[in-house]
Amino acid sequence: MSPIAVGGPALFVGTDTDSVALVRPALDPADPGVRRAAEQAGVTPEELVGPGDTWAVLYEHGGDGDGFELPGVRDAEPADFAERLRAGLAAADGPFTVDGGAALRLDASPAGPDGYAFTAHVTPPDDSGKPVTVETGPLPCAALLTDLDAFLGSLA
Repeated sequence: MSPIAVGGPALFVGTDTDSVALVRPALDPADPGVRRAAEQAGVTPEELVGPGDTWAVLYEHGGDGDGFELPGVRDAEPADFAERLRAGLAAADGPFTVDGGAALRLDASPAGPDGYAFTAHVTPPDDSGKPVTVETGPLPCAALLTDLDAFLGSLA
């Protein structure tokens, strides 16, 4: 649902200006920008990229965005979050909440005949930033379900 490319598994909920994303960025050590950053840091590109298993929460609110890493999160946790979001959308019988732990919670409300609007409660870990609330406009359920299936497939 967002044009941001991260190169790894990514689940976006929202629009271009108001969204929340759960991502596992994949950096390419051959990318010229990565190579430049590694050189400046005095490490090899492979060291800079690391194992590529760090999840992050990204958000955009009114066109301004930020994000933070989720240390220690394994693929099973974002997969569980996506499966519970999918189950709530598939049931389509009213409001529901998907709790992703201390960092992310989505409150979903029906919006129109085939859509949902979301309020994302984003809380950076360790008091590294203040909590942010991101409200999306109505999003079509069919597109969200397709995105969720693609996200879950990328983790399989």
